[in-house]
Amino acid sequence: MFNLILVGPPGAGKGTQAKLIANHYGWVHLSTGDLFRQHLKNQTELGKLAQQYMDKGLLVPDEVVIGMVKEFIDQHNDAKGFIFDGFPRTIEQAKALDDMLSEKGKQVNLVIFIDVPEDEIIKRIQKRALEEGRTDDADESIIRKRLEEYMNKTAPLLGYYERKDKLVKINGIGTIEEIFNRIKDVLDKHSAIA
Repeated sequence: MFNLILVGPPGAGKGTQAKLIANHYGWVHLSTGDLFRQHLKNQTELGKLAQQYMDKGLLVPDEVVIGMVKEFIDQHNDAKGFIFDGFPRTIEQAKALDDMLSEKGKQVNLVIFIDVPEDEIIKRIQKRALEEGRTDDADESIIRKRLEEYMNKTAPLLGYYERKDKLVKINGIGTIEEIFNRIKDVLDKHSAIA
């Protein structure tokens, strides 16, 4: 089983690239954003709790997210691989994922950081808000708050995985296909030796 984490600021294209990777390699795409939206749509208690944080541009607490991810992994024991999109977002979540995978005799194989400048991020998120009707993406002050949260809580993951020699940075500017080809080149090298 190959376990890939996609890291990057909100709007970097992690979800888009994760879907392409899942289709190409036959791996399971685990998107915490999709999990949250599913819970919100079904008005579960977890969904209502998550909504309170998301409306303010804040991260949902670790224990809630970790529980959802563990449940999802357990439901997909036969997966050839996982693409983690939006998880982990904090060092604590990264350690929890290490523990979850270790219990199954697995590990994080690779972390790909999709690097995109802030001005491009804001343009992409506002465009997504219009195209997908995602109200959480329309307000620039909330976008900036999410970027601030990312810098404070998620960016430290880069050092965490770099110290483990699992981090690869790719340029996140270009067409969807160009970015996917950069990712595919990296994955083809790493998945062959995993």
